Amino acid sequence: MKSLKCPYCNSENSRVLESRSANEGRRVRRRRECIKCSRRFTTFEDVEMMPLLVIKRDGSREIFSRKKLFEGILKACEKRPVSIEKIEKIVNKIELYFQNLAQREISSRYIGEEVMNAIKSLDEVAYIRFASIYREFKDINSFMDEAKKFLKESND
Repeated sequence: MKSLKCPYCNSENSRVLESRSANEGRRVRRRRECIKCSRRFTTFEDVEMMPLLVIKRDGSREIFSRKKLFEGILKACEKRPVSIEKIEKIVNKIELYFQNLAQREISSRYIGEEVMNAIKSLDEVAYIRFASIYREFKDINSFMDEAKKFLKESND
């Protein structure tokens, strides 16, 4: 097993000061101190999950990207009062949901619908932004239809 290097002096000798569970138990956060330079740094260990394949609209497949999911939601929430922590919770919840399914291949449409359901209660503007890209609105009428549908569901 390869040893961790200190990000400051590249020494391979450090000691663990503290370990904590993170991301709903799927990640371990370790606070370390370098034996050589005495500086402290944080490392993370992730549970290795079975890879999920996303079936795209054109039928091609690609490996599920947590980063891509996070960036898509972040873009929809840009300049909105939504914290990074809330976005991370949504990403964690969605990723865990799909990891727990018996399927190893998931359609991008299914993922998109789960994202829309998750951000619907988070922020109305972020929901409409995400929907406008995900649903590929062709004109203002299709955009307005989605907004009306959202308002009707919110009032029910």
